[in-house]
Amino acid sequence: MSVLTRDEAQTRAALLDVHGYTVDLDLTRGEETFASRTAISFTARAAGDTFVELKPAALHSATLDGEPLDVARLTDGRLPLTGLTAGEHRLTVEADMRYSRTGEGMHRFTDPSDGETYVYTQLFLDDVQRVFAAFDQPDLKSVFDLSVTAPQEWTVLGNGVATPHGDGRWTIARTPRISTYLVAVAAGPWHSVTTEHAGLPFGLHCRRSLAPHLEADADELLDITRACYDRYHEKFDEPYPFDSYDQAFVPEFNAGAMENPGLVTFRDEYVFRSAVTDTQRQTRAVTIAHEMAHMWFGDLVTLQWWDDIWLNESFAEYMGYQTVAEATRFADPWTDFGIARKAWGYDADQRPSTHPVAPDPEAVPDTASALLNFDGISYAKGASALRQLVTWLGEKDFLAGINAHFTRHRFGNATLADFIDNLASATDRDVHAWADAWLRTTGIDTLTPEPVTEGSGWRLTVHRDGSRPHRITVGAYDHDLVEPTRLVPREDFEIDVPGPSSDDAPTHPGRRPDLVLLNDHDLSYAKVRLDAASWTAALAGLSSLPRPLSRTVVWNAARDMVRDGVLAPAAYLDAARAHLPHESDLAVVQGVLAFATTQITDRYLADDDRPAALALVTDLCRDILRRTEDGNAPGLRLTAVRHFIAAATQPDGIRDWFDGGSVPGGPDLDPELRWSILGRLAALGETDEAAIAAELARDTSATGQEGAARCRAALPTPDAKAAAWSALFDTDDLSNYLFTATAQGFWQPGQTDLTAPYATRFFTDAPALATRRGPALAVAAGRHAFPRFAATPETLRLGEKTLAEDALTPALRRQLTDQLDDLRRALVIRGA
Repeated sequence: MSVLTRDEAQTRAALLDVHGYTVDLDLTRGEETFASRTAISFTARAAGDTFVELKPAALHSATLDGEPLDVARLTDGRLPLTGLTAGEHRLTVEADMRYSRTGEGMHRFTDPSDGETYVYTQLFLDDVQRVFAAFDQPDLKSVFDLSVTAPQEWTVLGNGVATPHGDGRWTIARTPRISTYLVAVAAGPWHSVTTEHAGLPFGLHCRRSLAPHLEADADELLDITRACYDRYHEKFDEPYPFDSYDQAFVPEFNAGAMENPGLVTFRDEYVFRSAVTDTQRQTRAVTIAHEMAHMWFGDLVTLQWWDDIWLNESFAEYMGYQTVAEATRFADPWTDFGIARKAWGYDADQRPSTHPVAPDPEAVPDTASALLNFDGISYAKGASALRQLVTWLGEKDFLAGINAHFTRHRFGNATLADFIDNLASATDRDVHAWADAWLRTTGIDTLTPEPVTEGSGWRLTVHRDGSRPHRITVGAYDHDLVEPTRLVPREDFEIDVPGPSSDDAPTHPGRRPDLVLLNDHDLSYAKVRLDAASWTAALAGLSSLPRPLSRTVVWNAARDMVRDGVLAPAAYLDAARAHLPHESDLAVVQGVLAFATTQITDRYLADDDRPAALALVTDLCRDILRRTEDGNAPGLRLTAVRHFIAAATQPDGIRDWFDGGSVPGGPDLDPELRWSILGRLAALGETDEAAIAAELARDTSATGQEGAARCRAALPTPDAKAAAWSALFDTDDLSNYLFTATAQGFWQPGQTDLTAPYATRFFTDAPALATRRGPALAVAAGRHAFPRFAATPETLRLGEKTLAEDALTPALRRQLTDQLDDLRRALVIRGA
């Protein structure tokens, strides 16, 4: 299928003004296809030719101004519209469209728990053409009138208030002017919780089988939604621009959520059916706030072309975390951002595929290349840059600038230049120079302190390896006189980097601190190094630093040093062993343990060193379990249980938990923990198909099916691996979620000899699958089916050979580029 180029979009936008869509969908035609009828009213500003996008199973008819078009001319998803005259036109298209099992277009899912079926749309970035005919580009905004015919027992949801008319017929209120990728429909026998707030209907919706779990959390979800809504109305001059606010938790959703106006769709893992930590609840709250921010950033004002995706995502990311901190009970989400989300940006920014937060338009020539930029740079780095902008500019001027932006471009489109001009109108600072330094460049600056004694005081010089200006907080800490391993704050002070030279740096009173910590409040985006004396002090007293964000900055410095080959992986593990048993912040514990296991023990250590490292992790988790026996820190305890299971090298302890149904002292084993234990036993070769089938009979849910697929693929037998690989690559039967679960189970550290032949096969089978099944499965294959534990020069050679082939799809090429860079880094760290 053709992809839309930027030049084509500009040509079409210059020719057309789209007035309205009338779309009728019939979801009662069967399990494979649905009927789609579209009428588009538009004006041609001059005589010319163009095209409309459509990817049908069968195109029945198309008429332009009442005259039939030759449907045989549909090629690569484009139906030509030739010989247009200047003036008004009406295009009608009737087609049958395919349901999807990959989370693209109109996804269809049957719940194995009760046999109920649900459908929903995911039209981002260019998948509206899988549902109805459209001029599919973001700057051809229009109003949409949708009607849907569905089974009578179903409820239909859409961008506006949906009204039933009997016999399964529903109409959805006309939208304001929105982009095609934002149109949304969700239909099925939803369980719904509804209320009103500020005169608008609010709703929560999920599958019927998840109803008890949604009901249990409905008050929390609605409280967060109301709090965010109210806070945004305090910040923004423009009121919420749509007629309702529904949040639908939908199955097999590829992203975290999607900002469809009036109907936000979330992955339904956010309806928690097993125990979760408070950090996971906080993440859900941030996602709610992020998607609501998009109602202004992205929906009310939309990018003109996909090179400005940061205008959507970076702002929603920043606003999501900041608004949760200001308006909900979750007071410190920036700690989790710092240790988990920000690392996503740091890693992405050091790969060959890095790009500026705001790339040049020529770097995003088409929709396929645009899709690759939804990554840690557009989200985490962009949000970090905005946080630094607010620190430098001040929130008052920042909000004045964005409110001017909303007012000038409401229900329209805007560019980076528009935004910077609006921001500049609210301040006398040189915002254009800031944007050039922060948004148009790649890579990470490294900041290194040089504290020196100067008479009776001390001076600080900061060396910057990079080019961006930074405003940061410096924390000065001393060893406590009573407890020498405890660090106590002396002072905080702000500095600009670059700053004065060492001779001109201000002198601070007293001896030089034991620990000098740059970027102490984590308000900038940079690698931080510690001088030798500060690193020694940090290793001794890290867990005693009073602020979680300060501890996060130190842990991130250690993480960066491991990845850069400056700190031995074993030294990081030793620091975790020493300090995590005393760590009180859940996000810090989760972030450190995640890096220790998914990266250090699984990728950065040689196979011979791995058992000792896993033993260290399980000992660390035992210490946390002993510390939390009183029940006062259930989140820490649950985190320790999860990581103990993942690091177990012997079956006995976790098998006892599984057979007994609980961990001594708690928690009881819910479905998530049971599948985690069974998956670990499978990887160790300590369970079998009969046990997996028995557990699936106990948990017949979709999550249970995924757990069983993961366990079966993890079994260390030739037959199990052959069956899993065949399911992944020889047929196209697996949905996106079952594909991911099978791939996750297949590759296990410690099974390298068994899976070695498949490391070779991946580089022939994955490209073929990506071509057959499209971008979503290409990403899943590259992310989850890549032989990530086969850290050998031969794997790298095969990957580089494949990467040199011209036929790779863009989505798989990007995944391979990133995976091979990570593999190359692992080999360097290992010394291979």
